[in-house]
Amino acid sequence: MSFNTFGKIFRFTTWGESHGPAIGCVVDGCPPNINIKEKDIQTELNKRKPGQSKFTTQRKEDDKVQILSGVFLGKTTGTPISMIIYNKDMRSRDYETIKNKFRPGHADYTYFKKYGIRDYRGGGRQSARETAARVAAGAIAKKVLEKKIGQKYKVVGAVTQIGILGCDIKKWDDKFISQNPFFCPDKSILKLWEKYLLSIRKAGSSCGAIIEVRARGVPVGLGAPIYAKLDMELAAAMMSINAVKGVNIGSGMNSAQLTGEQNSDEIFQNKKKTKFKSNNAGGILGGISSGQDIIVSFAVKPTSSIVSSRKTIDKFGKNTSISVRGRHDPCVGIRAVPIGEAMMHCVLLDQYLMNNAQCKS
Repeated sequence: MSFNTFGKIFRFTTWGESHGPAIGCVVDGCPPNINIKEKDIQTELNKRKPGQSKFTTQRKEDDKVQILSGVFLGKTTGTPISMIIYNKDMRSRDYETIKNKFRPGHADYTYFKKYGIRDYRGGGRQSARETAARVAAGAIAKKVLEKKIGQKYKVVGAVTQIGILGCDIKKWDDKFISQNPFFCPDKSILKLWEKYLLSIRKAGSSCGAIIEVRARGVPVGLGAPIYAKLDMELAAAMMSINAVKGVNIGSGMNSAQLTGEQNSDEIFQNKKKTKFKSNNAGGILGGISSGQDIIVSFAVKPTSSIVSSRKTIDKFGKNTSISVRGRHDPCVGIRAVPIGEAMMHCVLLDQYLMNNAQCKS
């Protein structure tokens, strides 16, 4: 299998399977003399790990990260940083009864047709378990950007819609996001979301979600006008996350409904600072950051592993049906928030390093 590496200058390669002994990643291109401790990475991993509430899968994983290389006396050395996370709570027996069947909505069918083999234990390499390694890489990128840009740099993600229920993003509250199991930014909608998702889980079904990630304090000039547009790189990064089916930058698809007057973000000068009256562009103009908040949102499809019986075929080409038991998220989008944040960090650091190489030499 090719293409397990993401990035150009700041790169990471992930490895491992859902029910294998461990997962991990190797980060290359990290600048030296960045203060890194395992607890810095663990803080981000703890936001993503399963089994933290009744609204997520009950698989119990500590997701405890161990740094194997690239850090000496608490600082990065500039050499590859290798990290490992051991899997502990695998229940491969849950998949024995369906190992010859293709789960609708999953990559089982395409993997088998492409490679002639698949790891049926939790999806193997196709599992969202891989994303823990991305979060570890993102934690390192975050530390680099905080040192290079300063404490004004901040990335915050939140769930803005669960199933058919959206929230009021005008009530966005950074502190509240970290205080509830939904990563919800709007306190007024929380109880309704709880009731809705519990009913979905009780029915043996699942629902999708929309996640919004905001990056603040990003300097002007990251990105390039043609084949390394910042919005292009961010869209690709978010689309690479398991179960993501759509990405918006700023107003995104809604831009088609606006007039030129409504969509254009007027510019003005205030006390020697350039300001914008709106941010429909999501902080990116012509593929280059404008200095405004960078706003990316993405849609996560409903969890494909559901109890409800669905029609499918087996690997012998016979019609059959399938009901997927085991431990699954009723809304996998909830745990995608720290993954989206991590991918934002990784793209911005990669673009920051490329910008410095071209324009700051």
